[in-house]
Amino acid sequence: MWKKKAAALLLAGLTVLAAVGCGGGGGGGTKKEATNPEQRGRLDVVQQIKSERTEDLIPQAQKEGKLVVYSITSRISKAAEGFERKYGIKVETSRMKDFELIDRVANEARAKTPRADVVICQDSGRVWGDLLAPGFVQNYVPASMLNVVPPEAQRPMVFAYMNKVIVYNNETFPDAPPITNLWQFTEPDWKGRFLFKSPLQEGINADFLTMLTKPDVAEKLAKAYEDRYQKKLELTTPNAGYEWIRMVFSNSVMMGSSDTSMIQSIGVKGQDIRSAGLLSYSKIRYAKTKNLAIAAVDNAQPLSGFYYPEYMLIANGAKHPAAAKLFIEYLLTEEGFLPWRQDLGTYSANPAIRPAEGDRPLSEWAKVLIGDDPQFIHEHRNEVESFVKKYI
Repeated sequence: MWKKKAAALLLAGLTVLAAVGCGGGGGGGTKKEATNPEQRGRLDVVQQIKSERTEDLIPQAQKEGKLVVYSITSRISKAAEGFERKYGIKVETSRMKDFELIDRVANEARAKTPRADVVICQDSGRVWGDLLAPGFVQNYVPASMLNVVPPEAQRPMVFAYMNKVIVYNNETFPDAPPITNLWQFTEPDWKGRFLFKSPLQEGINADFLTMLTKPDVAEKLAKAYEDRYQKKLELTTPNAGYEWIRMVFSNSVMMGSSDTSMIQSIGVKGQDIRSAGLLSYSKIRYAKTKNLAIAAVDNAQPLSGFYYPEYMLIANGAKHPAAAKLFIEYLLTEEGFLPWRQDLGTYSANPAIRPAEGDRPLSEWAKVLIGDDPQFIHEHRNEVESFVKKYI
């Protein structure tokens, strides 16, 4: 569990820029708070590096001759091999768990001994609060991608999105999913049948629960409650998000340590499995590779799961900045994304790169899933984790 540090970080001084492509190579600028009434209190903590053209970067990067990458995805080594073949630049990759990676980048930055050039990380609340806000990493959008990648995926720069959805046994329920409304998981019939990776073990699941407490999301949950039960939700907690969390965890949630093991338990054939879980959509591939009976719910009210970003950022003080910029651009191309191209549940920030066969575009998933808000998560996850601990 991590603590809120927004106030302290702001008092320490944040260096930010107002828009993509504005500002020099080192970031800099002044603290800027949003002026839109709906966005007041929203802070841009992104230090932006000026976009550069590929042809200008190549000779600079080749002169540097090396690149160091910290990554949460093991397939980065395959992408690094392709980059090295293409540009002749040696790439050193290190794969770590997300909490380990963020801690290492932060500690190296404080010691003024950064090793990584490119950092690929998730858990957006911690990225916002522990890396971006103190200026330990900088943002870079390639010039070739400024009009390709959607603006919402540029600050900070997204490498890819992943998703988690409600998964069930479609042999036991062949005609229709057993879940049409998220509140069903709070009912007696679902006691001990909802599988969910412990939010105290995985930051992504803690982020999801935190997002449920965001006022606009909580309003949707309250509306879904009324639709199902034809009455208003009586609150014993701050809002409908907290109320759902309280009721679900009081209904004997089955918490596991692995999405893989939980989805395999759900998908066993011939056992009349009546459990369901909020699990990684990428594991749907096990229907074929492990002969499981599994399918995803895509029409539950008010949402069927969530999607979250994996960011790619440049360490402040990177020793190979041109190679870092070139590598980020490479990962946003068809060639660079090839190691992930066949993965269900993995979506490039470049919408021109189509999802894996049998999947749908993220734009379609986004209609039935909730995204995340890095600043809200950073500011409120500690509260949600403390709340959840009361029921675990």
